[in-house]
Amino acid sequence: MKFRPQFFFLLISTFLSLQTVCAEEGMWPPGLINAAILEQMKAKGFALTPDQIYSTSQPSLKDAIVLFGRGCTAEIISNQGLILTNHHCGHGQIQSHSTLQNDYLQNGFWAKSQPEELQNPGLTVSILVRMEDVTQAAMEGVASVDDKARTSMVEANLKKIKEKAVAGTHYEAQIKPFFGGLQQWLIVYETFLDVRLVGAPPSSIGKFGGDTDNWVWPRHTGDFSLFRIYAGKDNKPAVYSPENKPYTPKKFLPISTSGIKEGDFTMLLGYPGRTSEYLSSFALENVAQLSNPKKIELRTKRLDIINTAMQNSPEDRIKYSSTQADIANAWKKWQGELLGMEKAGAIIAKKKMEARYRQHFSSKGPEGKPFVEALNQLEQAYSGLKSGLITFEYQREAVTANTIFGLV
Repeated sequence: MKFRPQFFFLLISTFLSLQTVCAEEGMWPPGLINAAILEQMKAKGFALTPDQIYSTSQPSLKDAIVLFGRGCTAEIISNQGLILTNHHCGHGQIQSHSTLQNDYLQNGFWAKSQPEELQNPGLTVSILVRMEDVTQAAMEGVASVDDKARTSMVEANLKKIKEKAVAGTHYEAQIKPFFGGLQQWLIVYETFLDVRLVGAPPSSIGKFGGDTDNWVWPRHTGDFSLFRIYAGKDNKPAVYSPENKPYTPKKFLPISTSGIKEGDFTMLLGYPGRTSEYLSSFALENVAQLSNPKKIELRTKRLDIINTAMQNSPEDRIKYSSTQADIANAWKKWQGELLGMEKAGAIIAKKKMEARYRQHFSSKGPEGKPFVEALNQLEQAYSGLKSGLITFEYQREAVTANTIFGLV
């Protein structure tokens, strides 16, 4: 499963058996773990302090959880910069080193020593330095201006915030909207440029079950690959050089062999991208009735063409392996979304929630009217999207998705 990361999040739940479901769970930016959330976590077995998860003054778990490439989470698991990520996250790099003579996709790859580790131009690993709510600074001076001037002023404010945050450093900064744009958060990274392939199992293990098992739990597969972060002599990011040394991290995760048992506290820290938990019924109807069915249909046609080519040519199998896996990843996810919404009665449940919302605020008279009107406007907005949604999906999945556009 691959996610496009925007935020650094913590997800907690309780490890339970297959027959049970836990409703006490949540997902938060680490800096927003308040006392109430912390008490819930402790009641479930949490034994750390918030500073041990996220701190800017001492080593913490945030220093061991990294953003791998453009869309995956990885973990530093040794004091020499060794990182663990999914097989499908390293798939593109494994493919790039594979040939008919040395098919690392099919046979796996293991460097026996550091000099045998393979460099990967363009691959980066980013480590979170800090996060900061900059909403107030982003909105400075915009209260009394019109919408057009407001947008320009906010953009100018955000640019200044980013420039100031990394001035005199080698860090990179992004500002991302949280909570539907209600908050703006500054995220500062240290990005490493020399990341080398250390090991990967053969696809028969790393991709066992393939698309059939993807987005399914439990998944019986060795979905992992190993890389190593290299740095300059000062332990800071540097472009590839044979003189670079394995990165010495502030924090790494030791591997436990003691196993887990039912009822154990579970915490996931990483880059899931975003959550759609709070979508309205109007949005879900568009997804279920228009967007996902069309995307699945178009990707099925693309996959049929690619799969045929891969089956007929060993060389094409290697060349298209990463592309096929990337297309199939979301293709399977969207099918699961449709199945999940249907089994859970998600749209009906959302409509009931919205009915209760309307009833609650309607009972408050003029004071509640803006809240009811906001929901009505949301419904109108999603209704207005219907006419262009199919066209948009055709453009994205059948036109601009064509690889020839990447060559222009």
